Amino acid sequence: MNALEQFSLKNRVAVVLGGTSGIGLAIARGFAEAGAITIASSRDRAKVESTAVELEALGARTLRATSDVQNRASLQHLCDEVVLAYGQVDVLMVTSGATKKMPFVDLPEEEWNKVIDINLSGTFRANQIFGRQMLKQQRGSIINTCSLTTFVSFAEVAVYAASKAGVHMLTKSLACEWATHGVRVNAIAPGVFRTPLNAKALDIPTRISSIIGRTPMGRVGDVNELVGCAIFLASDASSFVTGQTIPVDGGFLAKGI
Repeated sequence: MNALEQFSLKNRVAVVLGGTSGIGLAIARGFAEAGAITIASSRDRAKVESTAVELEALGARTLRATSDVQNRASLQHLCDEVVLAYGQVDVLMVTSGATKKMPFVDLPEEEWNKVIDINLSGTFRANQIFGRQMLKQQRGSIINTCSLTTFVSFAEVAVYAASKAGVHMLTKSLACEWATHGVRVNAIAPGVFRTPLNAKALDIPTRISSIIGRTPMGRVGDVNELVGCAIFLASDASSFVTGQTIPVDGGFLAKGI
């Protein structure tokens, strides 16, 4: 296998949760272009259908299957359907997420529980269900989604930061637990990218100017700039990489005074 072939996802079966918008959609397209059988799933049936049509136009085989990371049964059904259709799951990419920006002292407990359930418990459910299948196969790559707030605080998003720090440690723990079984677990920590999840926050002038001022590259990212890292972690090019959270942040975490 030559160097370029190591990055190929030809005939790999990749599932992208939250794969019908934002970061997830960009990565689903990238997986399809790299040769993977790509299933982009979310709660929105219309978006699942339109994304499947787009992936097929790129030459990928796919399934039309909805799922919700807050619903264990839906994730199990998705995994079962993929295995029934294609015999295996080689890659799981978890991009589903939620946030809540408000002063911590005013944060209702139900909002705390909602964000933790989607971001952290949702990742737990997905990793457990698809990880179980990968352990049977003795092969697989799981890629979770962390955040800059895994490492540093942003104003008034304490619950989001707590959930993403939890994903970071879950990733490391599962990587160690499953390393001898052929299952790798890593994460990507995106810097600031404009997506439906954060668009409102980025429209606050003081917030966006502060972010750009802290980013050595002097701009927010384009979601397509996350695709290369995802393909690397999904492919044989990263066969000795596990337990890592890789920032894709324009240098944000490297910058000091």
